[in-house]
Amino acid sequence: MITVDEALGHLFSLTQPTEVELVSLRQAGGRVLAKDVFATRTQPPFAASSMDGYALRRDEVEPDALFKVIGESAAGHRFDGELRAGQAVRIFTGAPIPDGADFVVIQEDVTRRGDLITLGHSIGEKDNIRPAGGDFTEGQSVAAPRRLRPADIALLAAMNIAQVPVFRKPVVSILATGDELVQPGEAPGPDQIIASNTYGLAAQLEALGADTRMMPIASDNEGSLRRSFELAQGSDLIVTIGGASVGDHDLVAPVAAAMGMQQSFYKVAMRPGKPLMAGRLGSSAMVGLPGNPVSAMVCGTIFVAPMIRAMLGLGQQTAPRRKAALAKDIPSNGPREHYMRARLDDQGRVIAENRQDSALLSVLAVADALLVRPPSDPAQPAGTIVEIIDI
Repeated sequence: MITVDEALGHLFSLTQPTEVELVSLRQAGGRVLAKDVFATRTQPPFAASSMDGYALRRDEVEPDALFKVIGESAAGHRFDGELRAGQAVRIFTGAPIPDGADFVVIQEDVTRRGDLITLGHSIGEKDNIRPAGGDFTEGQSVAAPRRLRPADIALLAAMNIAQVPVFRKPVVSILATGDELVQPGEAPGPDQIIASNTYGLAAQLEALGADTRMMPIASDNEGSLRRSFELAQGSDLIVTIGGASVGDHDLVAPVAAAMGMQQSFYKVAMRPGKPLMAGRLGSSAMVGLPGNPVSAMVCGTIFVAPMIRAMLGLGQQTAPRRKAALAKDIPSNGPREHYMRARLDDQGRVIAENRQDSALLSVLAVADALLVRPPSDPAQPAGTIVEIIDI
């Protein structure tokens, strides 16, 4: 068996960033920016008012000062003349500041009668003007790599960037194996169960930006498994679920080997997830996950998700960890690294679930985090600071 870190090293060696493609700005949300992009304009492109009010000259601002209103400046419709002494221009939020003006008095501080305004007595020092380029200037960059959030999309739109270079979504084929499995919605036989791992893993990887493809369930025979592998050819990553152990019906490894798989490793010193296998099958990276549903989902978090992020150009990083305090005592750990399903209380402290069986999806579904236990970690009392992975 190898360690989790050693397994990740092997898995990262099987991955490389996908190609760069151009997508429309409308399709770029959630994608990973692959190249730096640059603003094609300055924002705002002119000095603009930040308030509704009157534009005038700062050196004329004083209580009870009287001005003549000579025009109006609105968003999209600037005042074309030049402001002179004793004059003001009605102005609205976002409108260009007229030539000759350098101060905006908000409308609440003004009394207007016809074309004349009188200033009040509580005008502050703030000029209420947004300077040209106050947000960004032409040529300013947004640096890659970066997963594009809604705020990023708004920024790119303001920069007048209509086509965005992003990493292609990695294609992941997910293949469940086993005569005992049927699809959700089908009527299982007396000895069958519903295939759940593929659906949970697909949702997990799609949320990261993968293009997932669910292969038909492969029966426990060489011909069926071989056909499923053939259907998955050309994927960036093939993920099998189940059949990766060494029982008489565990055929993933021998069938893949017969088809030319170059195995990187088999078995990892962790729980859940010990019978993990990886290698390369043709042009595809391949990972064989355990069949127990919690094991498959935990291994998806610890191993497959970092591979997807690496393929998306986000670097070779392990699943993000953070520290939290134990809310309750936990017993000693065994010789393998343990990823315990856990919940967070209303104070952010972590509570390990009592039941840690790797078949219990109901426990995983209410968990907030995986509590990471080092090998042979002694019993720890409440209050101990531990590492967790949010899920």
